[in-house]
Amino acid sequence: MNVLVINAGSSSLKYQLYDMKTENVLAKGRVERIGMESSILTHEVEGQPEVREVSEILEHTTAVRKVLDMLTHRRFGVLRNIDEVQAVGHRIVHGGETFSESVLIDADVKLEVRKLFDLAPLHNPAHMMGILAVESNLPDVPQAVVFDTAFHQTMPKTSYLYAIPMVLYRKHQIRRYGFHGTSHDYVSKRAAEYLEKPLEELKIVSCHIGNGASCTAIMGGKSFDTSMGMTPLEGLMMGTRSGDLDPAIVPYAMNKEELTLSEVNSMLNKHSGLIAISGISSDMREVVQAMDEGSEPAKTAFEMYVYRIRKYVGAYAAAMNGIDVLLFTAGVGENSDVLRKAVCEGLTFLGIELDEARNRVRSGDPRRISKDASKIEVLVVPTNEELLIARDTYRLVVTAKEAAVDE
Repeated sequence: MNVLVINAGSSSLKYQLYDMKTENVLAKGRVERIGMESSILTHEVEGQPEVREVSEILEHTTAVRKVLDMLTHRRFGVLRNIDEVQAVGHRIVHGGETFSESVLIDADVKLEVRKLFDLAPLHNPAHMMGILAVESNLPDVPQAVVFDTAFHQTMPKTSYLYAIPMVLYRKHQIRRYGFHGTSHDYVSKRAAEYLEKPLEELKIVSCHIGNGASCTAIMGGKSFDTSMGMTPLEGLMMGTRSGDLDPAIVPYAMNKEELTLSEVNSMLNKHSGLIAISGISSDMREVVQAMDEGSEPAKTAFEMYVYRIRKYVGAYAAAMNGIDVLLFTAGVGENSDVLRKAVCEGLTFLGIELDEARNRVRSGDPRRISKDASKIEVLVVPTNEELLIARDTYRLVVTAKEAAVDE
């Protein structure tokens, strides 16, 4: 079965086509600047030069059609015709309390996803545009949705409730949901496979450190607590997001600076974090380079960033009454040996002993970066959310077909 994985944004669409027999990526790419005359489609097939096409793509239905045209292109394509796309899987940021696992799309699922628009106004409506665009182009192909929040639905009430009037939870579902769930789920399973230990017996702290960042406490393969909250704004300091702060800061800043709700929301999501403190960049590579060149603001930003990761790791070790595995994943977590070293140097009380030579090795595979004598395994595990989406989609479609045959 060939599964097309789609991640639709408001003005972009990323895709990967998987051959599920081998789990190889046949092709991948992205459409950028949807809604503009100079939209860009970038298409990649392993072993071939990247293809870029600039054209007018005003909405997502056209974007999906362009992707399908490229996948079946006589010269650049990997399929003979679009009938060889046998299933489509979508990433959806917010599943609320409704979805605790991946599901096949039907009318009821689409209705429930629409009800969740308020919880993720920047993401869920765009994801729905992707679903409808595929529906328009491939009306008979089954589609599935995989939710960033689903993995965290195992959290106990002590983890997900906020200490605010319960009426706000009952009426408006104000609670911690957590994000990056697809990534945390995938890397925790890969870590257990790498260590050749049952996932059910491990206590893991998973650090997904990219432009957006979150830590998750995973006990027995299930999310026990996570740093992001009702939205992706809570928790760690990030590229442009503030992370944790005193909620009283919001009305205080609004009053002092005469900010609107929209302006303060933009400040906390787009103009805070690394870029706010360093004054240089939201990119960790550029912050580290500036720090090495003597920039004090960059040094402060880096140290704040590392400090908050360490605080969450320590808190989750206490919450789970121990930790067996600390793992790093995502863009910064996988590639910044400087950040990993700085985090681990402040966690020696847990029994972590970092092997600096192992930490400097670059690899696309799971690897150990702690010393053999370390009481806690420290791993770097490359994430692959798209593969997990493809696997879930494949499983759901096969199960549905088998059930139909049995009937």
